[in-house]
Amino acid sequence: MSGLHVDARGLITTCPSCGAANRLPFAHLGQPTRCGKCHTDIGAPTEPVEVPSTALFDALVLSSRLPVLVDFWAEWCGPCRMVAPQVALVAQRNGGRLLVAKVDTDALGDLSARLGIRSIPTLAVFDRGDLVARTAGAMPADRIEAFVRDAIADGD
Repeated sequence: MSGLHVDARGLITTCPSCGAANRLPFAHLGQPTRCGKCHTDIGAPTEPVEVPSTALFDALVLSSRLPVLVDFWAEWCGPCRMVAPQVALVAQRNGGRLLVAKVDTDALGDLSARLGIRSIPTLAVFDRGDLVARTAGAMPADRIEAFVRDAIADGD
C-alpha cells in the first residue's frame, strides 16, 4: 500500500505538498481538509487502507462518516489477487463518497471468525457501524460499485 494508514482516531495521510503527516478523523471523512502545516488542500482517500488490527477495524467501521467497503483477502488467494486492482479502482473512483479498507484474514483471524468470513475474497459494506451487505467472489469494479450502491440504498 502507500502512505495511507489507520489509527484509533482516523486515517493518517501525507500532505502532497510538504510531506507532513495529517490525521483525517473518521467523523470528518468526505469533508474538505487542509494540511495542518502548509494549509494545502488534502483530497479524500482514493486508495484502500490496510487495517492492521481488530481494534482499528472496529474504530474505523463504527466511527466513519462514510460507508466502508471492506475487502477480506489473503496473500495466498488467487481470486483475491485478481480482485485487488478492481477494489483499488473502486477506491480511486469513489474518494470522498466511500472508504475502502482491506483486511488480511490470515492476520486477523479473530475478526474473520467473528464476522463469519468463510470464503475469500469477501466484500462487505458497513454503514454507520452496521454490516449492511456482503458478497463473496471476485468481480469487476463496476459490479463492486453496483453492489455498494445497492447496499447503501437498502440501508436508507
